[in-house]
Amino acid sequence: MSDDRRTLLRQQMRETSKENVILNEMKRLGFWPNEENAPTLPEQIITEETALNKELRQLLNEQRLLQDRDRLLRKIRKERMKASREKQKANREKREAARIVRKAAWQEKQQKDIVYLGEEVSSGLNDATNNTELLEKLGLPIFESAAAVATFLNINLSQLRFLAYNRKVSKVSHYKRFYMAKKSGGKRLISAPMPLLKSVQYQILNELLYRLEIQDTAYGFVPNRSIVDNAKQHIGQSVVINMDLKNFFPTVTYKRVKGLFKALGYGQKYATILALLCTEPETDEVKMDGERYFVATGERHLPQGAPTSPVITNLICRTLDKRMLGAANKLGFTFSRYADDCTFSCAEADKPNVNKMLWIAHRIVKEEGFIMHPDKLSIMHKGRHQEVTGIVVNEKLNVNRKDLKKFRALLFQIERDGFEGKSWNNSPNLPECIQGYTNFVMMVNPVKGKVLKGQVRRILAKHAC
Repeated sequence: MSDDRRTLLRQQMRETSKENVILNEMKRLGFWPNEENAPTLPEQIITEETALNKELRQLLNEQRLLQDRDRLLRKIRKERMKASREKQKANREKREAARIVRKAAWQEKQQKDIVYLGEEVSSGLNDATNNTELLEKLGLPIFESAAAVATFLNINLSQLRFLAYNRKVSKVSHYKRFYMAKKSGGKRLISAPMPLLKSVQYQILNELLYRLEIQDTAYGFVPNRSIVDNAKQHIGQSVVINMDLKNFFPTVTYKRVKGLFKALGYGQKYATILALLCTEPETDEVKMDGERYFVATGERHLPQGAPTSPVITNLICRTLDKRMLGAANKLGFTFSRYADDCTFSCAEADKPNVNKMLWIAHRIVKEEGFIMHPDKLSIMHKGRHQEVTGIVVNEKLNVNRKDLKKFRALLFQIERDGFEGKSWNNSPNLPECIQGYTNFVMMVNPVKGKVLKGQVRRILAKHAC
């Protein structure tokens, strides 16, 4: 018997029964009468038994399946859980590999660029698009990366990030803060930058800010201009009006400084960095668990004491100065500004004209984001004492007579008795202060100043400190 025949017979046995296959083979080989229409009793029994066995096998299979259903479900659930765990593991490994790649890329970028500088100031650090045409026109340095900014400032990228980072709470302060007595009374907060930041600010001042043209009406903190030049604009006038801008430096916030650098042509990235280097919030010094912390108490603004602050205010005040000058020209007034002191003067001015000038000036100040000091407005008419930034301007430039008389008396007392127990303008450093006032007199009235300078020189030689 061939192998194919054996395989066929085995398959038939599985599908029917052994007896049924034997019966069919006996019929095929002629050992069993093949009467299709009249099957014998044994044949019927075998056929029915085969059918019954087949049905029984099906029932047994169904019963076995029902009995094994719970086991089957457990098996399926187990396989699914295993597959899920393997998938989760693969996903974790994939995420971890991606995290490692991102971390490496971040660290590499951190070494070459600045992408975050603290809360509320980092949103524009991805925009490094400069207005190159405008920067070239103004003659300003053009930066292509944060590393280029650091190189321009003569520091490395890590130092730049350290100086520019906006911290709400820090163990380090980039400024030394102290109060100085005002000549008019009260105290003025001075924020002097630490050496590293100070050098950076001087670089910004000398190589960037000083390249920009300052309007002719501004005399404060402008090279080759002084309070004497400012006062000269108002000599011998019929009326002189002095106004003071309240909280001048704190009014110039970080957002306004950033807006200035953007207006010059710098992309948000570089405008943000430069503005952060030039501004600082006021802070409270707090000690906790033996550690000292500096806690920011307000919005970032120009610190009084930073070398960049005065020139930045001049640049931000360009529109204010232009509007003030335009209004003054229409009403026949002369206008000048020395830092936060605004002065108007007119050769012939009646009361309605003066009132109109005051009203327009107040409106311009408010619209330009500043505040007019209500207690520091003075209107000085001809025939009475007229003074501009501490200099008398009635007929010619001169020093205030009362102040000069008091100063001469002070020098006489110091020369006779020494510095102990003496003071001038509430200054903590009297020798330096008297030299400063003597230089001021020299600027205004060289003849009187020369005499005072000789006396101060004798005093310092006699009472060496």
